[in-house]
Amino acid sequence: MSLHAMVYTDNGVERHNDLDTALEAAGETWIHAEDVEPTELKALRDRFDIHQLAVEDVLHDETRPKTEEYDTHTFVLMKTARLSQRDEIEFHKEVGTHPVGFFIGEDWLVTMSATDIDIVDPSDSQWTKNGQRFVNRGTDFLAYRVMDAIVDDYFDLLDEIEDDIEAIEERVLDEPNPQMIEDLNDVRRDLLAFRKVAWPAREAMSYLSRGDIPEVADENEKYFRDVYDHLVQVVDLIETYRDLTGGSRDIYLNAVSQSTNEVMKTLTVVATIFIPLTFVVGIYGMNFADTPFAMPELYWTYGYPAVMVGMGLLAGMMLVHFRRQDWI
Repeated sequence: MSLHAMVYTDNGVERHNDLDTALEAAGETWIHAEDVEPTELKALRDRFDIHQLAVEDVLHDETRPKTEEYDTHTFVLMKTARLSQRDEIEFHKEVGTHPVGFFIGEDWLVTMSATDIDIVDPSDSQWTKNGQRFVNRGTDFLAYRVMDAIVDDYFDLLDEIEDDIEAIEERVLDEPNPQMIEDLNDVRRDLLAFRKVAWPAREAMSYLSRGDIPEVADENEKYFRDVYDHLVQVVDLIETYRDLTGGSRDIYLNAVSQSTNEVMKTLTVVATIFIPLTFVVGIYGMNFADTPFAMPELYWTYGYPAVMVGMGLLAGMMLVHFRRQDWI
């Protein structure tokens, strides 16, 4: 397991490799664990009284974001979200998510993830350059900063999806083709998968912002309310983009239907023209010449060209009529 231990003090940020040393140091302690190994995980659980079920939630990709209270700390599960290449992965992996667990204690914070996540990287300068702010405001403020960074990434993901929607909308009327339906369905699946992350995250953040959590100081509740407001915006944007994709799909289907109607109208005109011509050739095809009831035209020298000219005139008049009716 990769274990990072930092202590925020009035004199700056101290880094420790040993868990006990970090906890004994004066200040606010942040422990981040990733790529968990059983022995070191047990040491974390025993030292901070972390419940096994909470750890399983962090290690299980399908767990929804949530907030739970325990005797010594509050557990918050958030998820990072990134778009992955659609051609290389299955549907439920198109929006790649990674759970991040936050265990917020009185003067300590433990974050845990199953993989290396850039946003939750204690070595990043953003977590060390203003360390004194975390001393003055507590580890709950530090947890807010990390959660806020995760939610800010949600907007980047939505920007990518918005670019996809705009690109599809530009093609819908110019060059509609069956691939567009597949592209629109891909975007709608992305939005649905992302909604399953953002919606419960909003509820989890609401829990932190309403003053029910003892580990969250009163003066820091407003920061969690700010993250909650951002998540409300994210959910609203998801619904808006779903409506846009639905509208683009309707426009595409209408365009295809219109094109089909034009083809059917042309075929109908052609069939209508040939119906009377087929009737004429059918009549004159009954050449019963050896009976007293035979058609006299069969013995007329100019019978064949006369019929052909008549059929041509008939077809021409019908074409003129259809043109005047704007059917062709």
